[in-house]
Amino acid sequence: MTPDASDALAVREKVQKFLNAARTGNLDLLKKLGKQLDDGKGLAHTVADVKDANQRGALHFAAREGQTEVCKYLLEELKLDVNTKDEDGETPLIHAARQGHTATAKYLVECDADPAIASELGATALHHSAGIGDIELLKFLLAKGVNVDLQSDAGSPLIWAAGHCQQDAVKLLLEHNANPNAQTEDDVTPLLSAAAAGSLQCLGLLIKAGAHVNITAGGATPLHIAADVGSPEVINCLLQAGANPNATDEDNLKPIQVAAARGNKEAVKILFPVTSQIENVPEWSVDGILGHVQSENERKQGEVEASRESNKLKDITPPKLDVPKVTPEAKKKAAEAKARGEEAFKRKDYMTAVDAYTQAVDFDPTDATLYSNRSLCWLRLGQADHALADAKACRGLRPDWPKACYREGAAYRLMQKFEEAANAFYEGVRLDPENKELVTAFREAVDAGRKFHGTEQPKS
Repeated sequence: MTPDASDALAVREKVQKFLNAARTGNLDLLKKLGKQLDDGKGLAHTVADVKDANQRGALHFAAREGQTEVCKYLLEELKLDVNTKDEDGETPLIHAARQGHTATAKYLVECDADPAIASELGATALHHSAGIGDIELLKFLLAKGVNVDLQSDAGSPLIWAAGHCQQDAVKLLLEHNANPNAQTEDDVTPLLSAAAAGSLQCLGLLIKAGAHVNITAGGATPLHIAADVGSPEVINCLLQAGANPNATDEDNLKPIQVAAARGNKEAVKILFPVTSQIENVPEWSVDGILGHVQSENERKQGEVEASRESNKLKDITPPKLDVPKVTPEAKKKAAEAKARGEEAFKRKDYMTAVDAYTQAVDFDPTDATLYSNRSLCWLRLGQADHALADAKACRGLRPDWPKACYREGAAYRLMQKFEEAANAFYEGVRLDPENKELVTAFREAVDAGRKFHGTEQPKS
């Protein structure tokens, strides 16, 4: 290794230790490393510039781990920007709110953090506090005058609370006059979200607040979604509130047919007495409906698989990438970083795992497993775009690896691009026909492409 390369590696390691000190709350080490990294621009300027591959700085890491004392040093002594954004447009406040660090989040707001700032996905601190049920922070933010109906790409805070079964958060937001019928661009409402989550408690609160029980999104009503989920209690609740059992979705299916497609006999039994007879069902009985729908699904599934076997769908196998040579020393460093990533993943500390795998990739960009592992971390964090980018990089390095296909399909599935997901899973099945996980994922993606599952469809 040349002297310049050695110096660059030393700086990189020092940067990682600096950010890790912010994460762990080691203020003395943070100050020491900050001074060592200062290149003459001034300590505050240097610290503000020290960021990881995702443009997260010390303030992001400290906020995400609830290290309030580190935040105080960075904001009160170094005067850093409290609203600084990372690559995903997330501020320190958003990081603190998502992780449930209430005291840190409140401190940041008192230091002029703007709670209305949204990430690239449109989520604010209010959305995250609603989603995890942080009632103390919710009350604090609402008391600061934050708009209770702030909209994001995934809807209002009430939709987030309902979709995560946060009954107390739903109640609090409704008490602050949150709109029970607020819609996303794809017409998803809090009631649809609660039905998809199977939350009877949230459903009751929303209905009492005036939520429309026959609202539709993609042609599906809350009753369609409840039938798909299969909760008898939720189905009965909706029926009692006036849900229409004869409404049809975009596939011209009634809720009873959706329940039958899932093989949910109990749901079919509940819906049978209130559903008008369907002409193309030869035997109008609970068992007759179940048998007819199952037969139809098997026929359509056979048609889809036959179509794929005839190569009517495009081959999405990416070309193999040209990759640089990696020195033994770099491979060793990559292995060490990978081990840290694996340990963090076991602790379910997915962001720390992402950081470790990013370091490993920097050392060894030829190792497909690093991209595969980081893709899985992004999936666990709900970051579909990042998960897909890593999955594609993984497939580029190892186009014949079934797991790479699975990672790509899983990312598309999270984005609700079901046809692309099915294509990726199918490529994996072609490589490993005995892989039950891939076969099941492929079939589920095909099935999901035909039905609406109660979640918003992303923009193309």
